[in-house]
Amino acid sequence: MEQIELSWEPVRKTYTVNELSTRIRKMLGEEFSGIFVAGEISGVRLAASGHCYFTLKDHASQLACVCFRQHFRYLKCKPQDGLSVVLRGSIDVYEERGQYQLLVESIEPQGLGALQLAFERLKDKLNAEGLFARERKRVLPQYPLRIGIVTSPTGAVIQDIVRVLDRRFPGLHLRIFPSLVQGEGSVESVCRGIDYFSASGWPEVVIVARGGGSLEDLWTFNEEAVARAIAASSVPVISAVGHETDFTIADFVADLRAPTPSAAAEMVIRTRGQVLEQLDGYSHKLLQATRYKLAVSMRRLHELGIERAANSLHRSIGRRQQKIDEMDYRLREQIRGKLTLSRRSWERSNAQLRELDLRLRFAGFQRRLETARGLALQRIRAGIAKRKTALDTLTAHLTQLSPLKILDRGYAIVQNSSGKIVKAPGDAPAGSGIRIRVADGSLEAKVTS
Repeated sequence: MEQIELSWEPVRKTYTVNELSTRIRKMLGEEFSGIFVAGEISGVRLAASGHCYFTLKDHASQLACVCFRQHFRYLKCKPQDGLSVVLRGSIDVYEERGQYQLLVESIEPQGLGALQLAFERLKDKLNAEGLFARERKRVLPQYPLRIGIVTSPTGAVIQDIVRVLDRRFPGLHLRIFPSLVQGEGSVESVCRGIDYFSASGWPEVVIVARGGGSLEDLWTFNEEAVARAIAASSVPVISAVGHETDFTIADFVADLRAPTPSAAAEMVIRTRGQVLEQLDGYSHKLLQATRYKLAVSMRRLHELGIERAANSLHRSIGRRQQKIDEMDYRLREQIRGKLTLSRRSWERSNAQLRELDLRLRFAGFQRRLETARGLALQRIRAGIAKRKTALDTLTAHLTQLSPLKILDRGYAIVQNSSGKIVKAPGDAPAGSGIRIRVADGSLEAKVTS
């Protein structure tokens, strides 16, 4: 019977690094899939592959994050350093480093950063549509008598506006549309007020007002619905929201932005004193213009009385002047005709006299003689030039054939004592004298052998 050995030692499982990383990745992926993580983004780096890498951190920890290209291009909110966000994704392990990371699928801004980002996005959108363009801004009436106000019926804002308007120009007609300016339902309330005044056509200008506050407090006037209601209004709109340093979307869309509600009341109309002073100026200018017009009219009437008599006299003188002009024209024509006949007779007599004048005949003969002499001289000069050309050609040819030209190339002419050119040794025996001619002179020599 075979004996079986039993071992009570634990079975040891040994993993490779890759096996362990793979198992951890599966466990984390199953446990942490589709989770939301809040924190602040830092170290954003966009790779050439289109993937985006960054770190999500809070006061105590940090988490490596990666957003692959297929998710990054569809993100409505792109990662930015310092942005507080909520990320949705799954935990994964980057096996080559043994590091766990969050695979990001979406990004949502949160807190104040979210409001500021929403503000910038809506601002860019409406600006691209042309709602902020200066060309669409309407000019406010100079002297509005009917003013609509959209604001809260309680609080200091409406009291300030009414007090300033009453001080500057008492007697104006004001209508207040009571509206919520903060919190739930405020956007719809403000839009109803603007639409009411726009549809009624009663006011000449509308003031949309609210006191100061934080970005969250003023957010009603950063909503797209309020901006589009202001843009669609049939009457000019003044935006008077917050303090001087506060800016809202409503400020950019409105026809005029006032730094405060009280400033809006001052900007909407001048003081009564200023209006009366301007009316006095207009009255003075109108009086001066009327006086000037009357003076011009009186002078014109006076001139018309004299002008009638002068016109009658001018017409009578004109008719007589016309007769004188006609007689003068006829007289000139007769004198011109007689002068023409006399000139023609003189020209015929002068022509006959010129034919009999010997000086003119001699002058003609002399001209013909000079012409003939000039032709002869031209022929002679041409012949001389032709012969000179031929002579120059022959001279050049002779020069080329001259033996002297050969001397210029280093040759010499040898002559014996009798002047005969030496062509053979017998022409100059030993002991006789010879003359050697070169290019620049001659040499005397004696034959030695």
